[in-house]
Amino acid sequence: MINYIWFLFIAFGALFGIASGRGEILSKAIVNSSGSTVELVISLAGIMCLWCGIMKIAQQSGLTDKLSKVLRPILRFVFKESSKNDSVMGPMVMNITSNMMGLGNAATPFGIKTMEEMEKVNRNKGTATNDMAKFLVLNAACIQFVPTTVLSIRAACGSKNPAIIIIPAIITTATAAILGIVYCKILERYF
Repeated sequence: MINYIWFLFIAFGALFGIASGRGEILSKAIVNSSGSTVELVISLAGIMCLWCGIMKIAQQSGLTDKLSKVLRPILRFVFKESSKNDSVMGPMVMNITSNMMGLGNAATPFGIKTMEEMEKVNRNKGTATNDMAKFLVLNAACIQFVPTTVLSIRAACGSKNPAIIIIPAIITTATAAILGIVYCKILERYF
């Protein structure tokens, strides 16, 4: 659906530009934006490689393992039913830890594995359990200690201090994650 909306925006803008006699300005804008997009993508690729390297060092140094040890008791409290199954908790901890460290690409396979394991123990196949819903909320609103993508974009766009957003990002994502879990806990009483 969103593809149709974007197509309509672009088509309407292009038709309006041509109809108003500004076709030349429109074509110049398309060429200029294409060039700046390529520059942004190239600079983002370099910065993302740097952050992925730093996060790989954090993984190999054992930082992510230490973080997962801290997370396990908290997750056992939040996910009452799933916490009894180690095949669910293992990939769940790795997913959340990866998300916290800004490794969204590494978190995705763990998230898929978590949902597959949750579905195996689901009594009502094909219907999401309360723990599945909580996991999706926590996965989407995960606390970010290192928001690598936003840092990369800010650095690529020439920000003088791209890391200034780290503390606000931690506060915002922590608030979103806590409120998401609280709302899930409230709603699971009624549904």
